[in-house]
Amino acid sequence: WFHRRSSRIMVSTGSLERELHSWGFRRMARWSRGVDFSLFRPGIEEEREPVALYVGRVSYEKNIEAFLKAPLPPGFRARVVGDGPALEELREKYPRVEFAGRLVGDALAREYRRASVFVFPSKTDTFGLVLLEALASGVPVAAYPVSGPIDVMEGAPGGAGALHEDLPPAIRQALGRGRPDECAAFASRYT
Repeated sequence: WFHRRSSRIMVSTGSLERELHSWGFRRMARWSRGVDFSLFRPGIEEEREPVALYVGRVSYEKNIEAFLKAPLPPGFRARVVGDGPALEELREKYPRVEFAGRLVGDALAREYRRASVFVFPSKTDTFGLVLLEALASGVPVAAYPVSGPIDVMEGAPGGAGALHEDLPPAIRQALGRGRPDECAAFASRYT
């Protein structure tokens, strides 16, 4: 039963809450997300590889091509974990990119722990739980300074990653910072 006066709108981030407030919405409650730290944690069993990783739905609204077109540091390779309607077309268009398909559980957690940087190219997500999974795994984040990444990374120490209007500088800056203990400690706010 919905009662207009007593109902609240659930929002995931502060920037979304501010935007809705500007549209006249007043009764909102924050409902954040969290990470399972028994699964997503820095690993000592996996050695970091020169991999820039994307995890998520493989669809056009995720802006994945911005990541796939970005020049990576020498010796680095791009890896995409996920499934979606753009997978086959992107696989064909970018034959040098490693497409792992959909992974879950331990297999997914290992992918994060092996990566050197997590790249989040989306400009339209309202939160981005994968950002927290990467950070909890000790991997620094490179993303655009938009709703979602701004909210997750707000207050993060310099070692947790970089937000930049252009993805290649964000990737380079995040790589220069990435201390696993700092990333994981920051992500622990979201258990």
